[in-house]
Amino acid sequence: MGRRGNRGKDDASAQSVPVTPEIRRMVSADLPEVERIEQENFSRPWTAEDYQGFLDREDADFLVAVVDGRIVGYIGEYGLPDEGDITNVSVDRRYRNRHIGTCLVSGLIQTAGARGIRKIFLEVRESNAPAIRLYENAGFRKTGVRRNYYTSPVEDAVLMMRGPETEKDGI
Repeated sequence: MGRRGNRGKDDASAQSVPVTPEIRRMVSADLPEVERIEQENFSRPWTAEDYQGFLDREDADFLVAVVDGRIVGYIGEYGLPDEGDITNVSVDRRYRNRHIGTCLVSGLIQTAGARGIRKIFLEVRESNAPAIRLYENAGFRKTGVRRNYYTSPVEDAVLMMRGPETEKDGI
């Protein structure tokens, strides 16, 4: 998740009715919507050019969630068999608490697994309890803490990992 910062918590007006998004690979045409969600959710957002750099790589998996033809979230991972690192996960504030994050994480686990990734690592803000719960439900386990990892504001990162020893517990 990098040293960017998450600006805020879930939007109080978000509906909590689950939806089933289409999960597919991110393509260049998706970048304006991805960048919009990125800017709305992070204090140090990536640009469309940052994402394009990952889309051009063979060692990366970037996926989007689509509901009613609209991109409502995305997730990214890069690495070489057998380990990968999640770089970004974000859901449009209007679609939070609707099962989008779960679908994105599940889709990424499957996509990365097909590429030979057996262990996936990530960092998450210590204060981001909903994301930590999501990852734990997907079979990730806490492995450590990185002090002052995030900026804007400064905060520790919880390190998490999902691998063969945790798969039976997750998605």
